[in-house]
Amino acid sequence: MLIYKIFRADEWAQLQADGVTDGAPIDLEDGYIHFSTADTVAETAAKYFAGAEGLWLLAVEADGLDALTWEPARKGVLFPHLYRPLHLSEIAWNVPLPLKGGKHQFPELL
Repeated sequence: MLIYKIFRADEWAQLQADGVTDGAPIDLEDGYIHFSTADTVAETAAKYFAGAEGLWLLAVEADGLDALTWEPARKGVLFPHLYRPLHLSEIAWNVPLPLKGGKHQFPELL
């Protein structure tokens, strides 16, 4: 199963340069890297990245990802949280997340 991380352009560029990341500022503050599922990522974008341009959507294979825990968050829905750094080699794919008419345009997600 794929899980998804939204990064700002500078965060994505830093991950590419370093090969590893502890996440975005909110991840550092909370002590884990926040991910979303295909069912929750659009709501995550709307809630935390409203109007933001230059975003990137990263997909990561959850199966076999050590230190991944599913924990309740918004409305009791389980969200994947990674309790270790994320490695560039773990990114299955990435695409820009353009903003059109005030809404982020997502590719078809599995």
